Amino acid sequence: MALIVPISKVCFIIFMCLNIGLGSGQLSSNFYATKCPNALSTIKSAVNSAVSKEARLGASLLRLHFHDCFVQGCDASVLLDDTSTFTGEKTAFPNVNSARGFDVIDTIKSQVESLCPGVVSCADILALAARDSVVALGGPSWNVQLGRRDSTTASLNSANSDLPGPSFNLSGLISAFSKKGFTAKELVTLSGAHTIGQARCTTFRTRIYNESNIDPSYAKSLQGNCPSVGGDSNLSPFDVTTPNKFDNAYYINLKNKKGLLHADQQLFNGGGSTDSQVTAYSNNAATFNTDFGNAMIKMGNLSPLTGTSGQIRTNCRKTN
Repeated sequence: MALIVPISKVCFIIFMCLNIGLGSGQLSSNFYATKCPNALSTIKSAVNSAVSKEARLGASLLRLHFHDCFVQGCDASVLLDDTSTFTGEKTAFPNVNSARGFDVIDTIKSQVESLCPGVVSCADILALAARDSVVALGGPSWNVQLGRRDSTTASLNSANSDLPGPSFNLSGLISAFSKKGFTAKELVTLSGAHTIGQARCTTFRTRIYNESNIDPSYAKSLQGNCPSVGGDSNLSPFDVTTPNKFDNAYYINLKNKKGLLHADQQLFNGGGSTDSQVTAYSNNAATFNTDFGNAMIKMGNLSPLTGTSGQIRTNCRKTN
């Protein structure tokens, strides 16, 4: 009698040693259940404390996870400081003078190190802090997959080339996300993170003074805090209606030509390929919430270091 081996077992046998294509499969939502049972609640409490003091930190922590995962995968490379012999990613154009929340991660790391030394990775802390930040600001929750390890390397060049910029056109945005395995729909979904947070004047000055697909009164109000010369670091919220609430107002704003960045408004530009998805999310917050959680899980699965790859950093800012 022929032995029938299920496809899943054949795949497992073939890939078990090669570790090809199964990186994300090695993550699990209960990775710390026995190794460090209080890790998740500790992280959540620390995030809640930070966000209650400054709502913007919720957006900053969410963005750190994104900027981590899009460069070398979700490996906490974004957290590494420059040294005399090492160049990290913090001085990359998308991060310099804008990536923030590092002190919160330091605080969380010291707390979990006290609980369980050498167990919880900085990469997993970033993934959990992103989820907990969204929840703290009224957004959806999702099951964070865990078991990532931390890199011993970083890439300034990749940070400069792989992270989409505020002046990107739709084609550039679609391409940047496609390179990481995301569809145009998922680009629209993940851009909804701009329902929270703030941007510096220098990132939207050209839009508010030179572009036509912007509500005139909205542009004028922004110009009051973002002069044509100077004030580069003056902040304005991405979502002018509910700046500190994670909701679907970002999409409603886009339909009303109130996207803050050029790249935001590109998602709804009168006949573009993503207009219909923006409309769908503007009409249905529940669909957006579900899709956002799923897209975040997918992003968290970008090339994680697992098994014996990488390390568990003791200090998230430097390798062991």
